[in-house]
Amino acid sequence: MPLMPLTPPALRARAHGRGLAAFNVVHLENAESFRLAAEAAGEPVVLQISQNASRFHGGLAPLALATLEVARRAEVEMVVHLDHADDLDLVAEALELGFGSVMYDGSMLPDEENRSRTAQVARLAHEYGAGVEAELGEVGGKDGVHDPSARTDPADAAQFVADTGVDLLAVAVGSSHAMTERSAALDHDLIARLAATLEVPLVLHGSSGVADADLQAAIRAGMTKVNVSTHLNQVFTGEVRHFLEENLDVVDTRRWMHRGREVGAAEAERLIRLFRDAPHSPRVPDRS
Repeated sequence: MPLMPLTPPALRARAHGRGLAAFNVVHLENAESFRLAAEAAGEPVVLQISQNASRFHGGLAPLALATLEVARRAEVEMVVHLDHADDLDLVAEALELGFGSVMYDGSMLPDEENRSRTAQVARLAHEYGAGVEAELGEVGGKDGVHDPSARTDPADAAQFVADTGVDLLAVAVGSSHAMTERSAALDHDLIARLAATLEVPLVLHGSSGVADADLQAAIRAGMTKVNVSTHLNQVFTGEVRHFLEENLDVVDTRRWMHRGREVGAAEAERLIRLFRDAPHSPRVPDRS
């Protein structure tokens, strides 16, 4: 199936009050696992490659080319997305490779510079027909610091979208990156106010630290794209650890990778269905 830009499925999900699952690809087995999950659930999924994952593989192309090919072979819509990039050269490379969207993360920059650079990325991405995600109000948890106190102001968010032309906005509403316990408490009233104020879909980062019921409540309140990474890494690693403890004589790496991929696919499928099936009320006309 042809690769998709991010904006159409995100707008459809927003129109129907559903969550759009976005899972981080750290290695090829992740991409294959999430494709299986998407096909089983019959729903589009966003395959995300972060700037950090690109560095781990010695550059973007090795993992990106494999992930793009996995996405092309899928029987459902798939988006390949660059996650948390502050390197403009990496953004340009992702667009050249055929990514359907990029997230430019200028949240650590002074506000005026963040807006200027984000607008620059948006103009470039739109020339490629790709979508752009940005972040306003830094989501906690980077560099191991879990600070859920950051909050995005709705009026400031609306002005940021107008100034930059981004297609999706990641907002700070109480979640935190890289949490290994699902104990974050989201500000659902703020999510509702942001959704009512903005015309672009909202993105929840740090979703691994949020319990199922709270994720569904966030979607009901107006959250659209839901990013999950650490939780799925825990599931994969936990199954591999268990398998190797029970099979000390195994030397073929494919055997434990296969087990991790199977269990990861099952949990990813569960999350896709969880986000899709959250009780919802349509919020806006479907313009896609």
